[in-house]
Amino acid sequence: MGKQVILKVALGALLFLFFSFTGATSKVKCMVQMTNYDGEGAYVVVSVINAQNKYVKTLYVFGDDDEWFYELTEWWKFYGRNKTGLDGITGETLAGGERALAVFNIDSKYVGKGYKLRFETAVEGVNYYKSDIDIELTSANLQKKFNGSGFIRYVRLLPQ
Repeated sequence: MGKQVILKVALGALLFLFFSFTGATSKVKCMVQMTNYDGEGAYVVVSVINAQNKYVKTLYVFGDDDEWFYELTEWWKFYGRNKTGLDGITGETLAGGERALAVFNIDSKYVGKGYKLRFETAVEGVNYYKSDIDIELTSANLQKKFNGSGFIRYVRLLPQ
C-alpha cells in the first residue's frame, strides 16, 4: 500500500475513535403526524431504550403539564415524580390530525448498537400505547418514515 492510502486509513481510524469516545451527537429532525381522533391532545414521549427495553434517555416530550405524565405508564416508572428536571425538551400536546416538528440530539454511541427510539403515547382517560412506534437506531432508519399503531399515524426522521 502507498503512503497516501495508509495515511487515509489511519486518519479514518482516528476520526472514528475521536467521535466514538467524545460523545458526538447527531441532530435528527422528526415530524410526527397524529391520527384523526376526537378528544384531548396526546402526550407523546420519545425515549432511547436499550436492547432489554429499559429506558436510557428521554429525548422529547410533547405535553408540558407534568400533572399528566403518569398516564405514560412505562416511561413514568423511569422518569418518576422524584426527578428534579426532565432530561429532554418539551412542547405542546398533539391533538387529532395535528403534526409537529422536533429536533433530537442523538448520541452516536446509541446508533447501530441495539438501541431503539420509543414513541409512547397517551390521551387523558382514553388510551395508552407503550410502543406506539419503536424504531431501531441505525443510520438507515434515521432517514425513513414509520407508521404508528396508536395515536400516531406516522413519524418521519431526517438527519440534519
